[in-house]
Amino acid sequence: MRSLDPLAARLTLIAALIALAATAATPTFARQARLDLSKPEDAVKAARRVQCSLADEKPVTFTWRGGVMSRVPGEQDRHLFDVEGMNIRQCQTVTDPARGYGWKMVSRELLIYLDPQTKQVLRTWKNPWTGATNDVLHVANDPVNQPPTFTRSVKGEPYQWNGRKIKNQIWQTIEVPLFYTNPMGGAYQEFVGGQYQAVEMFDFFMDEDDLLDTARDMRSVTIAWGRISQWLPWMLMGDRPGVLVFTTVGKKLDDPKNIFPTLASEIRTNYPIYTSPPPVNDTRPNETSWTFFKKVIDAKKGAKQ
Repeated sequence: MRSLDPLAARLTLIAALIALAATAATPTFARQARLDLSKPEDAVKAARRVQCSLADEKPVTFTWRGGVMSRVPGEQDRHLFDVEGMNIRQCQTVTDPARGYGWKMVSRELLIYLDPQTKQVLRTWKNPWTGATNDVLHVANDPVNQPPTFTRSVKGEPYQWNGRKIKNQIWQTIEVPLFYTNPMGGAYQEFVGGQYQAVEMFDFFMDEDDLLDTARDMRSVTIAWGRISQWLPWMLMGDRPGVLVFTTVGKKLDDPKNIFPTLASEIRTNYPIYTSPPPVNDTRPNETSWTFFKKVIDAKKGAKQ
């Protein structure tokens, strides 16, 4: 075999050392970057990656579409509306001496009602029960913020991941039962009833490697969102029996420009603030369909005075 000259030998040795260093470093980096869901802090970070990003103040958009059915005792369910919705959010790291690493989220949420046949945005709606024509008030909740999630609870209990692994996927279910005094009710609701009651159901589906590998920018999340609630306030249904059933599917967007065209047009025309999330230091109380409707009604009353 022909021997290498001294310069070539040195270059060969340097190349071999660089390759060896790279090979040794790669597994270490991978181990540092991959989350372990059995560890409370990693589980908190995984939950954050599902909802937004580990990067502070990085806007993330979710979008969904589906339909709304009525359910009234003794009558056939009706397909009342189609819906398209979006939520734009960002997260911020927070820490607590006792509770450890955590994060909080700020967001705005928009949902528009569409005619099930024409797929056009509804401005008015003919109520099949009352015969009245109602002005449609779309959901424009700003803000919809989430309090911090920490590695340990107030009682010191470690955070636990609530998802399950199905082959190479992770499935996560979150149910949010709601029961509170109706913002449009009086001071005696606990005696006469009239509390707002609903339940929201979120299912998240994601690729396991996409969730756990923090070197990736996680975008594989798909969602199913459902809600069972009372009549919408703008429907003017009073205390008529019945509920609304929302069923939708959606995803975390690779690019916010990929929002459904009808929804995107509505944002450009009527809701331009929904192109960005609230600031992370936002301390406003959360908005709901009921508090928003109350503001609209109060504004109309004020304009007439």
